[in-house]
Parts: sequence; C-alpha cells; structure tokens
Amino acid sequence: MKEYKIILKGFWKKDADLEDSINQFSREGWVVRSAIGDTSGNFTKIILERDKNRMY
Repeated sequence: MKEYKIILKGFWKKDADLEDSINQFSREGWVVRSAIGDTSGNFTKIILERDKNRMY
C-alpha cells in the first residue's frame, strides 16, 4: 500500500527552501510523483509517495 503527501509552495517561499524540504522528505523515503504549477510556471504543489508498510 502507498501513502501520499502534498507539499505546498507559498508565494513568498524561496526555491531553495522548497528544495531543502524535498531533500529531507527524500531521506525519509518519499519520492516525487507529480509537480503542479501555476500559469507563470511556478510549482505550487508537489505530490510525494512512499510505501506505507516500509521496513526502515
């Protein structure tokens, strides 16, 4: 079974802060499955996925 997490990037949040967040979630076993942007090309939501029954 899988579980999902959605990260929201606020208008004022820096790209470097978002990158740090994604890297931290990656260390916890999360994988980016989708990134949704607005009409100006900025990412506003990132969908992460990982196995719910992981053994680590």
